Amino acid sequence: MKIKDLHLDPPLLLAPMAGLTHSALRTLLLQFGGVGLLSTEMLAARKLPVENERLSPFLVRTEQEKPLSYQLLVRAADEVAPAVEALHRLQADAVDINLGCPAPKVRRSGGGSSLMDAPELVREIIVAARRATALPLTAKIRLGESFSEQRLRNFCLMLEGEGIDLLTVHARLRKEAFCRKPHWQWVAKVKEWISIPVIANGSVLSVADAKKCLQASNADGLMIGRGAAFTPWIFADIAREVYGFDLPQVEICLPALYADFVVALGQRFVSERRLGRLKEFTHYFAENYFFGHTLACEVQGAGSVDQAWQRACAFFQRNDEQGMVKAGQRLAEVDELLGEG
Repeated sequence: MKIKDLHLDPPLLLAPMAGLTHSALRTLLLQFGGVGLLSTEMLAARKLPVENERLSPFLVRTEQEKPLSYQLLVRAADEVAPAVEALHRLQADAVDINLGCPAPKVRRSGGGSSLMDAPELVREIIVAARRATALPLTAKIRLGESFSEQRLRNFCLMLEGEGIDLLTVHARLRKEAFCRKPHWQWVAKVKEWISIPVIANGSVLSVADAKKCLQASNADGLMIGRGAAFTPWIFADIAREVYGFDLPQVEICLPALYADFVVALGQRFVSERRLGRLKEFTHYFAENYFFGHTLACEVQGAGSVDQAWQRACAFFQRNDEQGMVKAGQRLAEVDELLGEG
C-alpha cells in the first residue's frame, strides 16, 4: 500500500493506544517484523508544541522506529498548525487525526468520537491539517453513535474530499466495548463509498481473525491494537501467513520478551513514567499464561518497577522454568539496570 510517498509494506498498522503504543512496545514489535506503520499514543495537540521529546513518554523514540505515525487529539482547528509544525520537527512519517476515541474524559473535552457529531468542525480541522502538511494525513473513526448509512457515508466522503489520504474504521459503535463483536461488514460499506485506502480495526487478535476480518470487510489492510500487547509477534504471523512475507519463525521466549520491555522502559523513560506502563503492558501480556491473572495482579500491586520485576520473575520461575533458563542473559541485564537505578 502507498499513501503519498509512504509505502506500508505490509499494510498492517499499529493502533494508537493510551499507555501502550510507546517506544518500548514498538521496539518489541520490531524484533519480529511485519509492521507496516507504527504509531504513537494519542497526543494532545494543544500540549504538543511545548513537549520535550527527550523526556516525554509520548515522544521518546529510537532511530529504528520507522515509519512512525503521530496521532493528534484535536478539539479546535486553531490547535492544528502549531501541533503539525512540532510533528515536522519530530520527523513524523504520517499524521493521524483522532475522531474515534470513546473515552468519557476525551469526549467531555470536545475531542475523539464527540467530533463525529460535529462534521463542520471536523471539516475545519482537516482543512487546517491538510494546509499545514504534505505528509500522509490519515484519520481514525468509529461507526458513530448508532447505525446510519447516510450519516456515516456523508462523514467519510467529507473526510476524503478535504484531503484525508487513508481512513481507519474501528468497526464498533461509540458505546460498544471491546467485548462486543465488531461489525466488520460496515467497513465493507465504507470501502464502497470512498476511493482512498480503508483500514479495518477491531478485535484482530490472531491470524484467523485477520483472515475473517479481511474477508468480511474487503479492507485494504488491518490496524491491530490490543493484539500487539497480547502477542507482540502477531504482526509477523499475519504478514507471513496472510500476505506471504518471508519472515523467519522466531522462537518465543516470554520471560526474555518481558525483560526486553523492562530494559527499554529503564533506558528510555524517566523513572516516574515506567511503572504505570509496565502494569498496562503486563495486563495484556499475562494472557499468554494459563495462570496469567496471577502475574497481572501481582505486578498491578507492585509499588516500584524493581518490585514488579521481582514478582514477575517469581511467577516465571513457577510457571515457565524453561523460559527462565533461556532468558538468563536478558534477566541479568534487567537486574543490572535496576541495580544501577
